[in-house]
Amino acid sequence: MTKQERADFVLQKLTDMYPNPPIPLDHTDAYTLLIAVLLSAQCTDVRVNTITPILFNRARTPQDMVKLSVEEIQDIIRPCGLSPMKSKGIFG
Repeated sequence: MTKQERADFVLQKLTDMYPNPPIPLDHTDAYTLLIAVLLSAQCTDVRVNTITPILFNRARTPQDMVKLSVEEIQDIIRPCGLSPMKSKGIFG
């Protein structure tokens, strides 16, 4: 069995076992999921799910997010930890 065949086999088994895996982070689209995943580093999903509604009320799209300053984003996400680096990553 080649590496590709083995990878395909494993992927198929995982897809069969977990056809619709739950995503514990609240999100509405790919962008909000991306931001939630970024915030989840060194933070609980519960905490992320309490912070993201506050953040997304201020800026739901990338275009809205860049209108905020890094400091504003940092103040909102501070409870998630590592806010100086995460806020810069979110800002762009």
